[in-house]
Amino acid sequence: MNMRWILAGVASLGLGLAAVPFLPGGTQTASTSGPAPAMCDGKAKPANFAFAIKDMDGTTVKLADFKGKVVMMNFFATWCGPCKYETPLFVQLQDQYRSQGVAFVGVQIDDDPALLKPFASEYKVNYPMLLANDRDDVQEAFGPFWGLPVTVMIGRDGTICKRHMGVATKDQFERDIKALL
Repeated sequence: MNMRWILAGVASLGLGLAAVPFLPGGTQTASTSGPAPAMCDGKAKPANFAFAIKDMDGTTVKLADFKGKVVMMNFFATWCGPCKYETPLFVQLQDQYRSQGVAFVGVQIDDDPALLKPFASEYKVNYPMLLANDRDDVQEAFGPFWGLPVTVMIGRDGTICKRHMGVATKDQFERDIKALL
C-alpha cells in the first residue's frame, strides 16, 4: 500500500513539473509602447526605478543609479537550490559584461537577512545584494513571483524586456544580455 502512495506522489510531482512552462509569469518576453531593445516587443512596461533599498551592509542603494545600464535583477533566497546554481553564473557574467554596461543586482526575498552575508561570501558575489524581505512594494513592482529564482531583464532604456522564472542556463542569460546590448 505504501508503494501506491509513493507512485502517486511521483506521478503528481511529474505532472506538476510538466505544467511549469505553462504557468503565467514563466520565462516571458514583455515590451513597451516606446522604442525598446530588439528583444522587447511593443507591450513592455518601464521598470520602476523609484526605490531605495538597503544592501547587506546597511547602505542605501538607489535603483535609479542603474538607469542607462542593462540590468539583470535577480530575486532569490539563500535556501533556494536553483538560486545557488545561478549565483556563480551571475558572478561570471558580471565579470564578463561589467565593462559593457551590464549590472547584476541580487534582491533577497522570503529569507532570513542574516544569511545574506555568508551566502555572498561563499559564492564570492561581485554585485550588489539588496534586502527586500519586507518590501512588498518592490516585489509588486517587479513581480508577481510564483517561485524563485526570478530574473528581470531591463534594457538600457529602462524597459522590462524579459523575465526568467525558475532556473536558466548561462547560455540563456548570455543570449539575453547580448540582445540587450
